[in-house]
Amino acid sequence: MTMEVRFDGKRALVTGAGKGIGRQVAIALSEAGAETVALSRTQGDLDTLKQKYPRMKTVCVDLADWDTTRSCVEDAGFIDILVNNAGVGSVGQFVDVPKEEVDRVLDIDLKAIINVSQVIVKGMMKREGGAIVNLSSIYGQRVCVGSAIYSTTKAAVEMLTKAMALELAPNKIRVNCVSPTFTYTPMTMEAMSDPTFCKAVLPRIPVGRFAEVDDVANMVMFLLSEKAAMTTGSVIAVDGGHLLT
Repeated sequence: MTMEVRFDGKRALVTGAGKGIGRQVAIALSEAGAETVALSRTQGDLDTLKQKYPRMKTVCVDLADWDTTRSCVEDAGFIDILVNNAGVGSVGQFVDVPKEEVDRVLDIDLKAIINVSQVIVKGMMKREGGAIVNLSSIYGQRVCVGSAIYSTTKAAVEMLTKAMALELAPNKIRVNCVSPTFTYTPMTMEAMSDPTFCKAVLPRIPVGRFAEVDDVANMVMFLLSEKAAMTTGSVIAVDGGHLLT
C-alpha cells in the first residue's frame, strides 16, 4: 500500500503561504494536483512562488484586516481544502505585554482562522465535504517564561479545532490540528542558530533534532487526504517527542 496522496480536481487555500511551512504545504498541494490558492501579506514572496509554480493562484492580503480578508477569501471561490497556517510569534513578560501586542497575535493566530474558515466552511457545507488543518504549536500545550500570549492563543486554536470538528462532522467536513516543535523557518531561524538556545532545547527533543518544514508539511498532507478519513478533531504533535519531556 502506498502512502502517496493526490488532490486532483480539488481546490485548496493556504494562508501564510509565502514562507516556511505554509509555502511548503502550498507547493506540496500544487504538486499533488490541487488547484492551489496561496495567501500571504508579502507580495514578493507570492511573486517568487508564482514564478516557480505558474498554475498557483496568489492573493496578497493582511489577515489582520478582517473585512478585506473576508472579501478576498470570498473572491477565491469554492475551496475543498483549507490550511490555516499563518501565524506570528510573540515573546514578552506577561505583566508588560501591551494591548497592541495582544491584538497583533490574536488577530493573526486566532481571529484570522475564524474569519477565513467561516467563509470557506459555508461553501463546504453546501457541497457536503471538505478538509481543514489548523497550525498550532507545542506551546499550545506547554508554557515557558515569556510565552503567555502566544501559548494562550495556540491553546485556543487547538480548542477551536475540536469545536469546529464537532459541529462540522455532520457535513462531512474534517478539521484537525498540527502542533509542531521548533521548525526551521525564517521566523525561528535566528533563535535556532544560537548555540545557547540549541544547548538548552535540543536535549528536550528525544529524536535529537529540530523539525524541518517537510516533517510538518507531510503530516498536514496526510490529514488533508482520504488516508485520514476517520480522523477529525485531533491535535497531532510533530515534535520528535518534545512534549514527552
